[in-house]
Amino acid sequence: MTTSGSVGGVATQGGGHVLPREVVDGLFAPGLPEVEHWEQLYPPRRLPEGAHVTRFAPSPTGYVHIGGIYTAMICQSVSRFSDGVFITRVEDTDTAREVHDALEQFARAFDYFGLHPDETDPSVVPGRDGGYGPYRQSQRADIYASYARQLLREGKAYVDFATKEQLADITARQQAAKVAPGYYAGWSLWRQAPVDAVLAELEKGTPYVVRFRAPDLPPGARTSYVDVIRGRLEHEANHNDVVVLKSSDTSPRLPTYHFAHAVDDHLMRVDLVIRAEEWISSVPLHLQLFETLGFEAPRYAHVAPLMKQIPGGKRKLSKRKDLEAGADFYVEQGYPVDAVLYYLRGLANGRLAELPIEQALAEPIRLEECGVAGPLVDLVKLEDISGDVIASWSSEKVVDAVRGWAAQFDPPIAQALDADPDLAVRAVSVERVGVDNPRKDLRKWSEFRGAYGFFFPQLFEPVARADDERFGSLGVTADVVRTFLSAFADRYQPLEDGDAWFAQIRELAAEQRFAPSPKEFKKNPEQYPGSIREASQLVRISLTGSTRSPNLPDVARTLGPAEVLRRLRAVE
Repeated sequence: MTTSGSVGGVATQGGGHVLPREVVDGLFAPGLPEVEHWEQLYPPRRLPEGAHVTRFAPSPTGYVHIGGIYTAMICQSVSRFSDGVFITRVEDTDTAREVHDALEQFARAFDYFGLHPDETDPSVVPGRDGGYGPYRQSQRADIYASYARQLLREGKAYVDFATKEQLADITARQQAAKVAPGYYAGWSLWRQAPVDAVLAELEKGTPYVVRFRAPDLPPGARTSYVDVIRGRLEHEANHNDVVVLKSSDTSPRLPTYHFAHAVDDHLMRVDLVIRAEEWISSVPLHLQLFETLGFEAPRYAHVAPLMKQIPGGKRKLSKRKDLEAGADFYVEQGYPVDAVLYYLRGLANGRLAELPIEQALAEPIRLEECGVAGPLVDLVKLEDISGDVIASWSSEKVVDAVRGWAAQFDPPIAQALDADPDLAVRAVSVERVGVDNPRKDLRKWSEFRGAYGFFFPQLFEPVARADDERFGSLGVTADVVRTFLSAFADRYQPLEDGDAWFAQIRELAAEQRFAPSPKEFKKNPEQYPGSIREASQLVRISLTGSTRSPNLPDVARTLGPAEVLRRLRAVE
């Protein structure tokens, strides 16, 4: 870095005055390393040609957005398939808005979605410090201070004492004058202040911030760069003197996002910044910071946001409005991670959605195939995919996955599975094993209780009343319910053949004058207590608690004779 000139023996940059070096150095802690120290401590990485260093940089100011998982997934894929490095850096400089358990949320999300970075803070993933940390910005204060001091020495930054009231007044006057809002040459109170005035405020101990001195550019200056996803983009060049270091009366003295981004991505040797499109407007500033600091700028790839269909159009998936915006939603609901990742990868690159899941999960995500329009998150589509994924698993794998989920989110299910593992496997196998079209009614682990809970005595409460509304919905009287189920229990035989098993219901229904078919019952309803359909549903409700269930003979065989009789005889 070099200064551009001097006025009366005082160095200048863009027409501004520069404090004497001893004054600048006195603003920082004694013994603060020079920038050369950090350059040597974090040397360029030795990686194969074409390898990319990417980073995911969440802020612990709220829960993890599924859009963050989407972006992190892309970052991970790009680095891994180029033999590069994937970093997670926690951007925790906004201490006022920090959520106390955010790091635990990060760790849980990374673990669930298999997005373990190669390098990160141990509070996120233990044992992943790759030597370019700390990976939390709040622990890198000395690094930022060294580079801020160097900018001040060279006149590329300045100290600014403007108060909140003065800044508000500037904004109001700019609005009245209908000029571009901001804090820049012509509106900055301290950009060109005499050195004596600055020294006087420092002597009084007036709090100050350190501001970047934006380059003096002609009106209408533009910035052009190539976005890896979007191609060549052009924007108005930055003219704002943004804050580099926050107020001097705070501790630790932390940087703003923009300055930390430039310093950290340089020292961590990130060469490809993949991030949300909301940061596109910041690129002109970021390129200025890299150039002013003497750093080689990374390439940028701005990812389109995940969207949601609403009446009349679509909008961004919202943390405030949409449960499915939170990564924890998918964890708590128990979507198989393979299904979610397969779905997200298909949103990133459409070709991946056309591949078998195993192949799609193994293929690279290509930035040039990412669209510029935000893809729609459709939970119905995700659940279809999830149902297909689960249907392809062995019963043992399903039981293991449900047990792992239930241990955290529904302990009674985990206890039931542990109490009788064989029953659990038999239950999940019903209409899934040995059939051409396996059941797909289980799309996430939170549906297990509703779909399979009735198989487990610990989870099932027998239907005890003949006037229960579930029987009542069939239009059958309580006396008929009681008589039919009692007689069925008395003559019940645990037959293996499904047709023979079902013939027991058919024979008893005929004896008790049920119509042989729904059509016959509909023609003469006053002559029958119901049809064979109602008779079957009486047994189904008794055994499963519902009018809908898998094949009854299979259910009874899985439950076993003792449990079948217990449930039939529970009705009074």
